[in-house]
Amino acid sequence: MSGEREAERLFEDFYPRLAGWCRGLVDGDAVAHDIASEAFTRLWSRWGTVRSPESYLFSVAANLVKDHWRTRERERRTTRHLSAESREHAPAADQGVDVRSLVESLPKRLRVPVLLYYYAGLPVDEIASVLRRRPGTVKSDLHQARQRLRSALRGLHDITTP
Repeated sequence: MSGEREAERLFEDFYPRLAGWCRGLVDGDAVAHDIASEAFTRLWSRWGTVRSPESYLFSVAANLVKDHWRTRERERRTTRHLSAESREHAPAADQGVDVRSLVESLPKRLRVPVLLYYYAGLPVDEIASVLRRRPGTVKSDLHQARQRLRSALRGLHDITTP
């Protein structure tokens, strides 16, 4: 029971400090709190085996911050890639279109390969292996997804253009 009390005390004392530290490294309070919460969740799963909980929390949080920025960079690259494929759609991308929301609106069959290819950076062969599909099928799914995303961007461009 004292271990549980110790864990509660650590959370009460250390969470605000960790979340504040994360806030200085990411682009929003919500993201900072998500990262701090995830760090504590990972600590709880290893409670009793971690020698220095505070160091562990900072280490995990630092890795989660890196992951956050890697993901953001992949999102930016995806936006640039989609915009470069179809120059007439660049104005919609410049006006803050949330490409991630457009990707999430795709059917699962198309969405998963897009996430694995553009966001996780996996090659087509590896995606095919993970999804138990042929590489040609993955390429076709990526092509169909790009067509749908291009159409969605075109529709947004038409709405936002006076």
